[in-house]
Order: sequence, then C-alpha cells, then structure tokens
Amino acid sequence: MTFSIQSLIALCLLIAIPQGGITPGGDPPVKGLDDDMAFLLKFYKALHRNPEISLHEKETSATLAQELEDLGFEVTKNFGGLGIVGMLRNGEGPTVLYRTDMDALPMHEKTGLPYASTRVIDYNGSETGAMHSCGHDMHMTTWLGTARAMVRMKDSWRGTLMLIGQPAEEIGEGARLMLEAGLYERFGVPDYGLALHCSPVIPAGSVGFGKGYTMANTEMIDIIVKGIGAHGASPHQSIDPVVLASMMIMEFQTIVSRTLKPTDPAVVTVGAIHGGTKHNIIPDEVTLQLTVRTFSEETRQLVHRRIREIAKGTAIAAGLPEEKMPEVIIPEAFTPANYNNPELVDRLTASAAGTIGPDNVLDAEPLMVGEDFSRYGQTPEQVPTVLFWLGTVPEERLESGNLPGLHSPYYFPDPEPSLRTGISVMTGALIELMPR
Repeated sequence: MTFSIQSLIALCLLIAIPQGGITPGGDPPVKGLDDDMAFLLKFYKALHRNPEISLHEKETSATLAQELEDLGFEVTKNFGGLGIVGMLRNGEGPTVLYRTDMDALPMHEKTGLPYASTRVIDYNGSETGAMHSCGHDMHMTTWLGTARAMVRMKDSWRGTLMLIGQPAEEIGEGARLMLEAGLYERFGVPDYGLALHCSPVIPAGSVGFGKGYTMANTEMIDIIVKGIGAHGASPHQSIDPVVLASMMIMEFQTIVSRTLKPTDPAVVTVGAIHGGTKHNIIPDEVTLQLTVRTFSEETRQLVHRRIREIAKGTAIAAGLPEEKMPEVIIPEAFTPANYNNPELVDRLTASAAGTIGPDNVLDAEPLMVGEDFSRYGQTPEQVPTVLFWLGTVPEERLESGNLPGLHSPYYFPDPEPSLRTGISVMTGALIELMPR
C-alpha cells in the first residue's frame, strides 16, 4: 500500500512493535542490540547536540572514524574532503557498500528537546544555528549500530562491508567528491549499495521501500532578469524587471500544467527573488532562484527549454533590446534521480518482512526530494543500489496529526524505536546479501 497520513495513523494504532523491532516468529533479533541501546542513544543525542553543516563535518567525521577503528575496521580518513571509508573483510563473498551522510543544516532548532542543538555558526556572513533537521544524526547512529552488530555477528556472514561516511549531502556534493577521489578505484566496486533515510510520516517501527525512481533529479537554476531602471513615480520611463520577473514566475507554472504530460511529474519552484534597494526605485536587475525536480532526462531537458523560452519571450514582449535578454544559468552539475534496483528491493523487502513483520514493511511512493546517494549506482559500473525510508514518527505525533517535515526546525525522530528498527532491518539486509 502507498502510505498516507490516515493509513499510517491507523497502522500505528493497530500494530504494537515488539522490543527490538522484531515480530514474534520472525528472524532472530540482532545479537547484543538490547545491551547496545544505552550506548547508541547516548551517542545519538551527542550527535544531535553537536551538528556540523556541509563541508564542515570535521568533529563528526573524526568521531565516526574512531568508532570504526575501535571495532577493527580498516579506516581511511579525509577521503574526498572529510569523507571516511571503513572496510571490514570477513572472508570470501560479496562487497556491500552502506553509506551514511553526516552533515546538518544551517537553522535554529525549535524542538525544545533536552538534547537540542544550541550551536551557533557564521553562515554566509550571518549568525544562525545548526540542526540535524533531516535526520542525519539518526542515519549515523544506525550506521554505527549496524557496524557494531555486524562485528558481533561475524560468524553469520561472509564478504566485505564497505562503510561510507559521506559529507555534504545537503548541498549535493559529497557523493561526487568521494567518487571523483577514486572511491571505487581504490577500494573496489561493490556488488550492492545501501542507504536509509528518515521519514517524517512513517511510524517508528516501520520501513518503506519503493522500486525504480524514488527521488527526483534536483537542480538549482538562476535567472538574471534585466530591465531599465527609473524613479518609482515614473514607471513609464522604465522597463520594470520586477514586473517582468513576476510575469515569468506565473508563466513558469504552465510548464508543469500545460507543457508536460499529466502523468509526467515535475516541479518548478521559484524559491527566492532578489532585487531592488528602496521603495521608490525601479531597479534595472532582479535575480530569480529556482529549484527544478524531474525524473527523466527527456523531461528535464524539456523543462530547461521552456524556462529559457518563457524568460526570453517575456523580455522580448516588454521591448528589451537583445543585450538585455535574461541570463538563464543552469549548472552542468546536478543531483541525479535516485533509482532503486527492483530486484534488490524484492530481496530487501523480504528480508525486512522477516525481521520486523510484513505489516511493518510499506510501499513508499516516489517523492520529488533529492538525494546524492543516487550517484553511487550511476557510475559506469552500474552498482545495484537501494535507499529505503526509516519510520521515525512516535504514536502520539501520528495521532495528533502534527507531522513536521524534514528540514523543519520542529522535526525529530523517536530515537529508541527508530534505532532498533533501522539497525535490525539494515543488519538483516547486509546478512541477506552476504550470507555465510
């Protein structure tokens, strides 16, 4: 079933999640997880309390690297920037990559938690907070808990575990940096790649899987709209770029509604407008900042074409000369859509059903958010990859209907059941892919 808020509330009310996230009659629980929970909860809260934003994950990276070294992993630090690679070889068998992201977001936390972040940073010249509002602290702790479990359970699997601690996911740069640094050339091409991501709508104790494209191509586009400035009381002497930008914004909405097929999803959002200095001055330039989300390359290129046509057509209609045509800046680099290998999804959903029960394994619909984990499966080697959703929402939040989304200053996961479920499902998945 595709999850909705109503169905998830009903699900949460009907299903009692047993200790450890393991259903009666399911697979054996993860060895030693109960005894490990006190350490992992303390570790999680320390990460939450001390977030570091993209490309500044120095303390976080060093902490994770030390934990892996203490477990006996071969650890390479500062790879592709502040990335870490931990290798645990346990006999002949497949190699499985398991990635966690490490970065937080530049924003003030408003959860009121006793372990809330109080960190203040300088971000682009302004003072702001830092917060793990996308759940990367949960990702890292689940990753570490899984590593600890895999070491305890070495007699249950054979192969090589490749643990990736990745920086800069929030700006779509970390995976590219690590791959361009020679991740696969230096450490070998994995047979499979796995990751998970916190969900702000799935109940703690459940997970969600989707097949095929599950997250979108993510692009940031700038448009410099030029005009002819004048006094605000003499608009007839201007060609007002504020008005032109406004007309473009409205026309951009027709790209999805009138250019694309109704069954072809896309998003064109203008997230920021910058221009002007004073109430009574018509400026001669305005900048628009857009985010564009698509799944297919054909749709992506079509959206680009229509953005350019609308921008230029609006300027021509306003009577601007050729040298004042808008500049549409579309960077070559973007975060590609995440693709979950269907055959690998089937294996992992079966494994998860055996671990936490089939009622707790949900079919997740595609979303227009982006995730640079997608890059690990889109190199020439075409590694089969899956990123699944980890439920994090406590029962009382589902019942209230108050579900702050990712990147909200009010979002936080329910730590213990989320960790138990994430570690149980991921450990089960790794053992499924690297059986003894």
